[in-house]
Amino acid sequence: MRVVFLQHDPGSRPGLLGDALVDRGATVERLAMAPSIHDATFTGPLPVVGDHDLVVPLGAIWSVYDTARLSSWIDRELAWLGDLDRAGVPVLGVCFGGQALAAAHGGTVEPMGTMDIGWSTVTSTDPHRIPAGPWMQWHGDRFLPPPDATVLATSSVGVQAFTLRRNLGLQFHPEVTTDIVGHWMDLGGPHADAAAEAAGTSRTEVLADTSAQRDRARADIDTILDWWLPTVDLG
Repeated sequence: MRVVFLQHDPGSRPGLLGDALVDRGATVERLAMAPSIHDATFTGPLPVVGDHDLVVPLGAIWSVYDTARLSSWIDRELAWLGDLDRAGVPVLGVCFGGQALAAAHGGTVEPMGTMDIGWSTVTSTDPHRIPAGPWMQWHGDRFLPPPDATVLATSSVGVQAFTLRRNLGLQFHPEVTTDIVGHWMDLGGPHADAAAEAAGTSRTEVLADTSAQRDRARADIDTILDWWLPTVDLG
């Protein structure tokens, strides 16, 4: 199984999700896109449709609808996601990646007006497909899935998971480790600390919770992949 992760910004890393796929025999590639959290420029090519068995667009510091800042690639990525869908290539979108999936297929992405940061439990329609977590949240936007999508999980701020044909969109971050979250905080500097505080948490609390939740989160990732990969003929 050939997998490519889209790293939209320097904070995007495969983490536990990448580990789980490697454990299933995957060969993992990474496409590093924007050079910094201050410069979203990416003019390189996106992967050729059909070169990979699974595509995983990860999170980003930006918003899907910030088309001016993302002008060098967001329209290309949304069109490419449509091409992948028509070719039957499975896509697993995480946070920004899930939002991009929604937008590419007729859904919308909107600002919440506040940040959702920290570990929280989601309401799942079927815990054997999407466990209730807790899952790591770090987002200020939410997606409204395409009309023909199936919603699998929600939270107080919106939809947390949906499927559409061979696509799975997640709002939460299944991939995080303490190294990843610490890197996010370091990249964001005082702004990240302030955002966490405004969301009712702190760097110390989020890192401690990430460490405490690691093994359970990895087991819940296995539950998702053990259900979803066979449905897209990759299990």
